[in-house]
Amino acid sequence: MNGFDDTLYMLVAIAGLTVVTFATRSSFFVLPPSLELPPMVERALRYAPVCALTAIVAPAVLTRDHAPFISWHNHQMWAVLAAGLVFARWRNMTAMIVVGMALFTVLRLWT
Repeated sequence: MNGFDDTLYMLVAIAGLTVVTFATRSSFFVLPPSLELPPMVERALRYAPVCALTAIVAPAVLTRDHAPFISWHNHQMWAVLAAGLVFARWRNMTAMIVVGMALFTVLRLWT
């Protein structure tokens, strides 16, 4: 491809992503208030943030150099597991962050 094709491709991609993002995010404000989502869809949407976070964190924690890295030496994996257990038990975000970061730091400095 030449420079013009690359530039045109990028501009079309940016414009398309802008339209899609605007349409999906503004639909809740533009649609009339009388239009309600079915209860099943509302229940399913509660899990969207967790799914998005998992999709971002899991590959970063469980891979190294684009290959699976599930090992006793994966400090991030153990820190995430400990943080998840703390949150599941006490539902305290601050405690989860402190335990996860403390364990990660100790494992990283110890080995």
